Amino acid sequence: MDAKTVFTIISVTILANGTALAIAYRGLATSLRPAARLWQWGTLLIAAGCALFAWGDFLPRPVMLTLANGAMAFGLTGYCLALRNVHGLKLHTHLWGPAIGVTLGIFWFSAVAPDFKTRVIIVSIAWFILAIVALHALTRRPSTSLSSSRNLLIGLLVLLAVCVAIRLSIYLSPEIPSDFIIEKEASGWNLICSIVLTMLPIVGTTGFLMLCSDVLRGKLEHAAATDYLTSLPNRRSVTQRGEQMFDQAVRSQGGFAVALVDIDVFKSLNDHYGHEAGDRALVHVANRLRAETRANDMVARSGGEEFTVLFGDMDSTRARAAADRMRLSIEQGNFKWGDQIVPITVSTGVATRRHDDKCFEDILRRADQALYRAKSAGRNRIEVA
Repeated sequence: MDAKTVFTIISVTILANGTALAIAYRGLATSLRPAARLWQWGTLLIAAGCALFAWGDFLPRPVMLTLANGAMAFGLTGYCLALRNVHGLKLHTHLWGPAIGVTLGIFWFSAVAPDFKTRVIIVSIAWFILAIVALHALTRRPSTSLSSSRNLLIGLLVLLAVCVAIRLSIYLSPEIPSDFIIEKEASGWNLICSIVLTMLPIVGTTGFLMLCSDVLRGKLEHAAATDYLTSLPNRRSVTQRGEQMFDQAVRSQGGFAVALVDIDVFKSLNDHYGHEAGDRALVHVANRLRAETRANDMVARSGGEEFTVLFGDMDSTRARAAADRMRLSIEQGNFKWGDQIVPITVSTGVATRRHDDKCFEDILRRADQALYRAKSAGRNRIEVA
């Protein structure tokens, strides 16, 4: 099969796949549509580059080479931007650099100083850089969160990078003349590279749509487990995490403590200053609690004006000290509403794991009883179960 036929088949197949993506675009969440649009443009540009290689004979050769290679480089850039966008990463303007470099370099070394090998070097470096940028966007998360869609896209991009490196080594061979015409010469490696190129827009598009689905599912799960006002985990999350930390403490025979933190006279604050002030007070307390906890601890809003803090590997003495630091931080936090400083205090009940505890709820129940005693004893204090 000659190179022209290969590029024709590739361009038609990619265009058909781009049409499927355009249809799926309407069903995507609004937040994912910019990324899908970037991927779609990348697919169309790669298809256009392949079509120019196949049917660009009517153009002056330097123009055809510049347009074809430039379109494919900008298409890969579109893929990189799409993957960064779907993960919420910044779309830096310097990411367009490799594609711009390819376009200018191919024009110079085809129209001004024709040299096939230099053109191969320019294109290969640009493609390799774009593949690495895309891989970086896909692998920023911990390996445990890599889904099958990410693994698929990572595999395709690694394959692309490897093929680019092999292609570069082959076409830099001394046997290849400087006036070699790649789009007219039939070779096994041309066919292999073409197949890899086809896999990225076609199989990669399927992987990208799966990735969009994974991201959307993750956002929905996060929303279901997060308090909308304070952005802290909610009661559902604290229960799940509490059970995990309890089981871990049982296995390791380590410490585990729970603190229930309740804002004092919160109803009076709402009645006097309004519900908007109450909401800002909740956010203020949440930020103070978050600032006083360790990375392996957890702060959650468990409902109303009550917060739950889970302390991993902590005994009763240390848990009380940590809870007291939180209490003081909130008391001395100088919460302001308008021009007025509104005093806020909290009462806290603390409980630690005992050997006869059967589950997380046992500790939570004792912490709730300790909180009730703290409220009854005058508020702005800590009671330990």
